[in-house]
Amino acid sequence: MMAVTSGCKDAANKMGSVDNGKYVRYTPEQVEALERLYYECPKPSSMRRQQLIRECPILSNIEPKQIKVWFQNRRCREKQRKEASRLQTVNRKLTAMNRLLMEENDRLQKQVSQLVYENSYFRQQTQNATLATTDTSCESVVTSGQQHLTPPHPPKDASPAGLLSIAEETLAEFLSKATGTAVEWVQLPGMKPGPDSIGIVAISHGCTGVAARACGLVGLEPTRVAEILKDWPSWFRDCRAVDVLNVLSTGNGGTIELLYMQLYAPTTLAPARDFWLLRYTSVLEDGSLVVCERSLNNTQNGPSMPPVQNFVRAEMLPSGYLIRPCEGGGSIIHIVDHMDLEPWSVPEVLRPLYKSSTLLAQKNTMAALRLLRQISQEVSQPNVTGWGRRPAALRALSQRLSRGFNEAVNGFTDEGWSLLESDGIDDVTLLVNLSHGKTMMGANISYSNGFPSMSNAVLCAKASMLLQNVTPAMLIRFLREHRSEWADSSIDAYSAAAIKTGQCGLPGSHAGTFGGQVILPLAQTVEHEEFMEVIKFENVGHFRDDMLMPGDIFLLQLCNGVDENAVGTSAELIFAPIDASFSDDAPILPSGFRIIPLDSGMDASSPNRTLDLASALDVGPAGNKASGDYAGQSGKSKSVMTIAFQFVFDVHLQDNVAAMARQYVRSIIASVQRVALALSPSQFGPHSNLQTPAGTPEAQTLARWICQSYRCYMGMELLKNEGRETILKSLWHHSDAVMCCSSKALPNFTFANQAGLDMLETTLVALQDITLEKIFDDNGKKTLASEFPRIMQQGFICLQGGVCLSSMGRAVSYEKAVAWKVLNEEENPHCICFMFMNWSFV
Repeated sequence: MMAVTSGCKDAANKMGSVDNGKYVRYTPEQVEALERLYYECPKPSSMRRQQLIRECPILSNIEPKQIKVWFQNRRCREKQRKEASRLQTVNRKLTAMNRLLMEENDRLQKQVSQLVYENSYFRQQTQNATLATTDTSCESVVTSGQQHLTPPHPPKDASPAGLLSIAEETLAEFLSKATGTAVEWVQLPGMKPGPDSIGIVAISHGCTGVAARACGLVGLEPTRVAEILKDWPSWFRDCRAVDVLNVLSTGNGGTIELLYMQLYAPTTLAPARDFWLLRYTSVLEDGSLVVCERSLNNTQNGPSMPPVQNFVRAEMLPSGYLIRPCEGGGSIIHIVDHMDLEPWSVPEVLRPLYKSSTLLAQKNTMAALRLLRQISQEVSQPNVTGWGRRPAALRALSQRLSRGFNEAVNGFTDEGWSLLESDGIDDVTLLVNLSHGKTMMGANISYSNGFPSMSNAVLCAKASMLLQNVTPAMLIRFLREHRSEWADSSIDAYSAAAIKTGQCGLPGSHAGTFGGQVILPLAQTVEHEEFMEVIKFENVGHFRDDMLMPGDIFLLQLCNGVDENAVGTSAELIFAPIDASFSDDAPILPSGFRIIPLDSGMDASSPNRTLDLASALDVGPAGNKASGDYAGQSGKSKSVMTIAFQFVFDVHLQDNVAAMARQYVRSIIASVQRVALALSPSQFGPHSNLQTPAGTPEAQTLARWICQSYRCYMGMELLKNEGRETILKSLWHHSDAVMCCSSKALPNFTFANQAGLDMLETTLVALQDITLEKIFDDNGKKTLASEFPRIMQQGFICLQGGVCLSSMGRAVSYEKAVAWKVLNEEENPHCICFMFMNWSFV
């Protein structure tokens, strides 16, 4: 750094020098001309510099070599300026983070001192209780117990003076949680504080309800931070509505607001929550801005909010935001969320969901910090943000998707939803909304687009199911990457066409042609925890007024929670058909999946898992290798999946569409259960029901047969320098795609290595549903038909390079392919093995 700076200064001192050793100074006009060119082209070529001298007579006395030196010096100064600015920014962040860490250290020291004192006190009490053995009568015990009973708190005065008293009390309690020891905070596992991290995140230990706390740095002014966070519906996905019922100004310049807030239920198995709140906004003596809130469940002499149908009244304990200005701009923010979500009101299996501070931290506290970091980056770096050129619009679009899915899951009667009769099986719930001209998320649902249509009704089929031994991140990634294994492409096309044309009916009666699909990335958040994309269905034919109208159809898709290292994170895959115009007010009818972890130990560290199905291939004599500590806890892993699919339909086809929707969702449930079983670690155990599961003795044997047969027919080794004990692992990681199919009339695949699964874009589970002829194009099918008998006669064939298709319909080119007959121990044909060499997607 010093050498560069010194060199730059030396070159600057010689600026304008000529060959005779004399120095000349650049005139202001010359500098202006050079600066103008620098902003147009910081590194001009030799021809461009000569052209500049010709175009600017004022530079005629300066040689091209000196012009070159000037540009070198100018670039050096610009680089130093940017580096200095970057270092100043980093220094400000480090200074603020150091301040934050020192405060956190002081708070922890106080907490340690308090715990040491309490431990000493309880130890002394225990010793005294041991010595006091003389008075142990029942009457004494009862009397002793009555001394610890706490009388009920009297109702609080809700007059203006009483509300101010409640507000000041809330402020004091909130500050004691944010910066003191009122709650024992435990750092959230996996969160590492630093200048570029989300911040310091902690969860409560041993307090009433669930609580989470976060401290972090954001590049926004305190008033802007408060403005953003107070608008709950704009960023908090679970918030349905916040109504401000009254606003009072206080003498100290603060503001008291009385709020009624509704939260969506995250699953169909639980009721929604609502809150009757007081919010207090004030400025402290040190200039810090505070926004704190608490429930008003026990007040008198003031307004109150009676119970609301379909909602359970939950309690918010003192919570809020402490926002302090940071030197050099930005803010240091402390966030506390503390709630009692009334877990008694949900089935016992779901109660961990309402008792998890980790889940609260993920959904509320960290979501608030992430939003502030996202907006801060958009303000400071508008051209490099992951949300593109319209960050606010795209963020609003993702909010509409999430909100529409929440509406479908909850199906509130005040939105026009009514329950349809069941067919006797309670696995799928059907709701219908027959409201004419119904507006959803700001868009009219009639979709007429100038054509007469009765398509103003919506049917929602929803269900919830419990899953075991599969993490939400793993399953949601699979559902996103392998859509063809659970979705019906004709229904996807039908739903999208209904949105596009306004013609709705029963899929099948309006069936058309269906082409391939392409995933187009659209946007992602700063930390990549959420991303939005467009799924394009190409060359889809749909009917309108008895005419076949080919074209492309699109789904807008939102995905989050795919980070397997995040602890206690729920995951979502939400999608909706959209029109190709993609306007801001386009109708959106979301469907999709939500998976929420239910582990009782969710507030502890969770093991990491990946979607790689080969992770269990490090096998030993007894079977598969456990991934980290996962084997010991896999049986405890539980989650609840909520599925909701919405369909637009003509009112007179309600019964037919209801039957179709019920059957479709049941087929999706079956597919998800099959996939979850396959992704579970137990799939590689000795009791797996897969035909040739990796890691089992059967798979080991098959791998040995494949290699022996290859050696027999080709006269060379398939695997180089590998012992028998690692043959399966070596075959699995072989660079070429190896796959086996049955030798029956219509061969279907039974096994593939990792490269084979990648090439076919499938998994070991769904592999068995793919037939050999599906992966070849017309030329490949003709070649295969003529060459297949030779495999059975001479034992092998070699195929020239060509093109085949994956299960997603994508073209895959390969340089060469070899097929050979796999013989078992008795030298009888067991299957046919194909190996595609140097393959790639076209």
